[in-house]
Amino acid sequence: MKKIKDERLALKNLNNIRIAYIIQTIGILGILGYDFVTKGIDGMTENPLWFVFILTTIISAYLSMSISIDYEASEKSPKKSFINSLVVLLLISIVVGILVVLTDGFSTVNGIMIGAILFICGLFPIIYIYYLRRRDK
Repeated sequence: MKKIKDERLALKNLNNIRIAYIIQTIGILGILGYDFVTKGIDGMTENPLWFVFILTTIISAYLSMSISIDYEASEKSPKKSFINSLVVLLLISIVVGILVVLTDGFSTVNGIMIGAILFICGLFPIIYIYYLRRRDK
């Protein structure tokens, strides 16, 4: 079998893969929804399909980030965008930490831990986007 060289056929093949991915995701969500209704949130998250769904969602998000960065219309300073994103993430982490502390049953340590975890989890995508913007410049 020969490789596809025609751009129209390659695009059609990519569209077919996208449609299959959408149908697969709808099927996984349907199964997880059924588990949620019958077994609750614990039963749904114990299903191995939950792990597959979360993993494919994360991979899809990271792959789409590189596409959107590659085709930005205007030139932006990567360092300025990085600092702005970092400040916004820091503010969100602080607000969430304060709200956790104000919630009954949670201590200051809980608020600091949740705020720090949120900051660390948000830091990785920000650094990745900064790397992509800096690489393309």
